[in-house]
Amino acid sequence: MKFSAKRFVAVIALVMTCFVPRAAVALSCVWRVTSPNGAILYLGGSVHALRSIDYPLPTAYTRAFDASSRLVFEDDPKASSQGAKALLRAGTYPRGDTLKNHVDPRTYNYIRRFFALVNVPEDRFAKYRPWLINIMLSSPSFENWQLGVEQYLQRRAKGSKAMSGLESQKEHNSFFVELTDREAEALLLILFIAAGQGETGGSMIQAWRYGDADALNRMLQESFRDFPSLGRRLIDVRNRNWIPKIEGYLRSGKTYFVVVGGGHMGGPNGLLAMLRERGYKIEQL
Repeated sequence: MKFSAKRFVAVIALVMTCFVPRAAVALSCVWRVTSPNGAILYLGGSVHALRSIDYPLPTAYTRAFDASSRLVFEDDPKASSQGAKALLRAGTYPRGDTLKNHVDPRTYNYIRRFFALVNVPEDRFAKYRPWLINIMLSSPSFENWQLGVEQYLQRRAKGSKAMSGLESQKEHNSFFVELTDREAEALLLILFIAAGQGETGGSMIQAWRYGDADALNRMLQESFRDFPSLGRRLIDVRNRNWIPKIEGYLRSGKTYFVVVGGGHMGGPNGLLAMLRERGYKIEQL
């Protein structure tokens, strides 16, 4: 038989495919959860802001969406506007009080110099609590936010599927609102430290694309390495609060698609590990 380089490459590719370990096979951040009595629920890990180049989403999101009658997000989409207004009110100091009275002088001077570089006068930022400044500085552009997994699924579900939240708006906002002055200052410093180290979301999106839940959790936990108590409150405590609700969906007789930040899925205290411990079968799609 005449030797063909093209044929040789094709055969090698086919042979190598047969030996690719399961971990290397294209998976997604979507899981099917099956209870001992056969009830099914889908879990989807999200990235809250994406780029146009990140589309189309992995097909597992469409499969889970089509198989479900109800969608659940971290908070109820119907109340998100009201929740944002409440967060703004809570994050604004009362008249006569300012940021300067609540953070270390060195932190305040750093923040003041930062805003001076972008021509923001002191009276514009000093009326906000550190955690609200963190939200303002770290929020994605409207375009990227609209491309996030939640927004995409909410647009698809509008008028055809019921949508709700794992948390009320008060519960969702409580992570920020209940922070002490020191904790709120630490949260803002975390943002500046990450920016100074040049950390970007590229590796996070790559891990999400390939369904690497443990890597997503590690990245999220690592961002709180200097203030681990904040990480536990944002991730572990909320995960534990969500489990009874997820189990309730499995007992409801309806098929739910629960979509939360991808960092909540992996790790020893992640949703997947806790559901496995409770006897549920977990299959990655």
